[in-house]
Parts: sequence; structure tokens; C-alpha cells
Amino acid sequence: MQPTNNRIIALVDCNSFYVSCERLFRPDLRRKPVVVLSNNDGCIISRSTEAKQVGIKMGEPYFKAKPLIDKYKVSVFSSNYELYGDLSRRVMKILKDFSPDIEFYSIDEAFLDLTNIKMDNVEEYILNIRKVILKWTGIPVSIGAANTKTLAKIANHIAKKNKLGVEEFISKDKNYVDEVLKSFPVQEVWGIGRQLSKFFNNNNFYNAHQLKYADNYWVRKNSSVVVLKTIHELNGTCCFPLNFQYVARKNCCVSRSFGKTITDLNDLKEAIVRHCMTAAERIRSEGLIVKSVYVFIKTSRFKKDYVSRVQKVDLPIATNNTLELVNVCAKALESIYIKGYFYSKAGVIFSDLKPKDHYEKNLFSDQNLNLDHLMKIIDQTNSRFGRGAISVAAARLNNNSRMRRDHSSRIDTSFIKLAPTVRAH
Repeated sequence: MQPTNNRIIALVDCNSFYVSCERLFRPDLRRKPVVVLSNNDGCIISRSTEAKQVGIKMGEPYFKAKPLIDKYKVSVFSSNYELYGDLSRRVMKILKDFSPDIEFYSIDEAFLDLTNIKMDNVEEYILNIRKVILKWTGIPVSIGAANTKTLAKIANHIAKKNKLGVEEFISKDKNYVDEVLKSFPVQEVWGIGRQLSKFFNNNNFYNAHQLKYADNYWVRKNSSVVVLKTIHELNGTCCFPLNFQYVARKNCCVSRSFGKTITDLNDLKEAIVRHCMTAAERIRSEGLIVKSVYVFIKTSRFKKDYVSRVQKVDLPIATNNTLELVNVCAKALESIYIKGYFYSKAGVIFSDLKPKDHYEKNLFSDQNLNLDHLMKIIDQTNSRFGRGAISVAAARLNNNSRMRRDHSSRIDTSFIKLAPTVRAH
């Protein structure tokens, strides 16, 4: 085992990930301004470099950005999480080929521990990672490598402005890294954020270099142990090891705001059933079962007569079977539905999740095995032909409860019929 300050940690970050996914099937939009919107086309959640340059802000409501979007002919896409999830899995699978020690940090970020990887040159190695990902998936990434997570994050920021798309501090001397830290705002340091940066600014800490050489006793007295660890990381000592171990989730929530308000019970039931199916599929993929189910509906809090209702159901036997859970959720909805209200959101929460392996089979074990087999077939079919290829009939009543997706690209890489056609000559 090497000393913690001799580790090689790389952060791989997909560039403007949602935009990059959409551009993959629209090569005509390269080097043109593009944005992706949140659920129900509400806010901007991903921007191309060109969209940033014309002044479009992250998190800005779509209607506020509309004048700039129209002026600069910005291409707009509704979010397509099925597409983004599939491409994310492909990127992460490639990363595992370069290092078995990987922490999946988010849908578009991952830390790699390259300490024990045989290589002649760190920059060449991470540059090759970038080239392979681009070649095999079409997704551009930036990669930063350093001795710690915090420094790797900073190196990644530099990589995004680098033509090569990579930056490493491993072979660089202390003076080089210090010069980078001098130009790096303290609020951009991983784990500091906006609120903490105000405190440090008030105490004359404006950049990462000043934070690196802060008095440890003063920091411990006036801040937290986490900040002190961050300072140690800026000095090259690894205090935040990679988290390789999967931690089972405690709950699973699936909810959506509607494109337009709903009053009809059947429309609400369609949404609840669809959310239940999605949640059940998720927990099955993670080997979990659920013991408690919550179903909720609510009207807009900005309108008169705001209503928010929830029903909890404790299951007699924990399960992850869609058919059982759909029945439970539908009955829970019926118990809280009040006619005459304009509902704007509905959701399902699975709570008290536990690993299926720890579950003791009940008297009807043969029936459980048959249901498990059925669910496995359904999941495999939906994985092959696209989500919803096999679903509960109640989830297909109409489109009233669907999210607003006026700018959807309708690309689904898991459904062959929706895959774009390319002509080869």
C-alpha cells in the first residue's frame, strides 16, 4: 500500500452531459448553442459552451431565457433521462476497463484510483481514457488527475479549458500547482460552496492557495473537521478515500409534476401506476424489497385551496413484485382522492427497503418463485425493447398525466425501433 500522498486519483466528468447526449444524434448542432430543460420543460439544466457564451444561465426558468433563446437561435430539448441513463452506463462500463477501483459519483462523474495501474505516463494514460470514451460512445469528457479527490476536482476544472481535455498534477512541481490554486476561487473548491465561502471571504481567504496555507488550529476552531480535511487534501494528503462499496438505499421516490392539472381519478391512477412500476423496477435492479409504501397527490401550492394528501400502507410481506405493488398503490390513491381539485403532482415512495437475500420466504414460496420469474422476464423484455414494452394496462389509459415534453428528441438507445438510421455508402 502506497502512502496516501502518493495516490493517483482521476476525476472523469462528462462535458455538458445532457447536451452531449442530444448532440450525439444531431451532429448538425455541434458548435451551436443548445440547452436541455428539466421536468415539464421548467428550467435549464444543461448548456453547451455556446449557450453559456450568449448569457443563458444554469437553472434559469425557460420562459425567462426565451428571449435569448429566440435571439441566438438556441436549440432546445426536453430532458430524456432514459437516453442519459443508458449512455451514462456505457461510459461507466468503459471506465471500469481502465481501473477496477471506481466510485460512481453521479450520472456524469466518476473517480478512478489509478495508483496500482502500471503506466509510463499519467497524462498519456488519462488522455487514452478520454479518446476511448469519445470513440466508443461519442461523449466528450474532461479528466483531472492528482493525489487527492479535491485536487483532482481542481485539475478537472483546468482540463475543461485545455484543448487536450486533460490535466494532471502528479508530475507537476509544487510551484505549478500553487499557481493554479492562486487563480482558483475559494467558493469553487470541492466541499466549500457558496455559504462557507462567504465566511472565508470575510476572513480574507479568496482563493484555494490561501485556503491551502490556512492555520490548522484556526480552521479547527472556527470551522469544521471536514474543512480541515479539505485543506489537508489541498496539501496532497488523501483524506477522502474513494467509496467503492455499494450502500443500499433506504427509500425510493418516483414523482412528477403534470404538464397540466388533473381532476379525474383515472388520470391520477395512470400516473401513480406508472410511478409504481418505475420504482418497482429500480428496487428489483438493486436486489431490494419494500415493506412500506406511500402514495401522495397535491395541488399547486401557489393556487387557492392548496391540498396535499398522503396514504401510507405497511405491507404484511415485503415484496418487489410490480403486480402486487400496483394494486396497493391504486387502492391507496382511491382512499385519499378528493373530487373537484386540480392536482398538479403525484408520487410513490417505497420506504423500509431491505436486501431481498435477507427476506424469509413465506408459506407461499412456490408462488413467490413464479412471480419472481415473471418479473425477471418483464425486466429483461423491457431492457431489450424499451421501457414500457410490457406494462400494466392501467398505465396506458391516456396522456393527460404525462410530463410536458414539447421538445423531446424521442431517442431511446435501448429500443431498436427508435434508434436513428444511418446510411452507409
